[in-house]
Amino acid sequence: MPQDFWSPVRLSIEIAFVSSILVFVLGLVLGKFMAHTKFKGKSIVETIFLLPLVLPPSVVGFLLIVIFGRYSLVGQVIESIFKQPIMFTWWAAVIAAIVVAFPLMYQSAKTGFESIDHDIEDAARVDGANAFKLFIFISIPLAIKSIISGGILSFARALGEFGATLMFAGNIPGKTQTTSTAIYIAIDSGNMQMAWLWVACMIGISFLMLISVHLLNYRT
Repeated sequence: MPQDFWSPVRLSIEIAFVSSILVFVLGLVLGKFMAHTKFKGKSIVETIFLLPLVLPPSVVGFLLIVIFGRYSLVGQVIESIFKQPIMFTWWAAVIAAIVVAFPLMYQSAKTGFESIDHDIEDAARVDGANAFKLFIFISIPLAIKSIISGGILSFARALGEFGATLMFAGNIPGKTQTTSTAIYIAIDSGNMQMAWLWVACMIGISFLMLISVHLLNYRT
């Protein structure tokens, strides 16, 4: 197997792992909040959360450039702190993965929390459980199937992210070149052997992810 085969694969897994941790935490907190909170404009907020699922990757990438670019307020603050722009860096790839993977984790967690019997949570409150203990020891265990499914699916989505990553993080070998962008470059350059190897690797990983979700739902 060619020496440069594993670099994009390793980078994809690293980016997906880090982004999935952040997505997991955000999805849990916001999913719990939105599941049991009603406020004016809630449907609009939820629509914004889920937009990356239906927006073209080029649109997501464009919006990330607008928000985090060198001429934006956010981009200038980041550059002043870290002495470099965030675009075309490893963290840019992480941000792109977070944006596209978050809706899957959020929706799964929210669905799981909505399925919890309110009487169980009310009984825990009567017994003296505060909000944190209720969340950790009652809500999460009762919604664990949906939470795990969301975590697996969001990791798989982050692992395969292409369009927004290519626009926002670029395709720098060893730095921001993920497996998805490496496949694109390999096909464009006529290196079908490498393209097939990466495709087979991604299919294998994605298959394992999806079969894990299936087995989880089947057993529970």
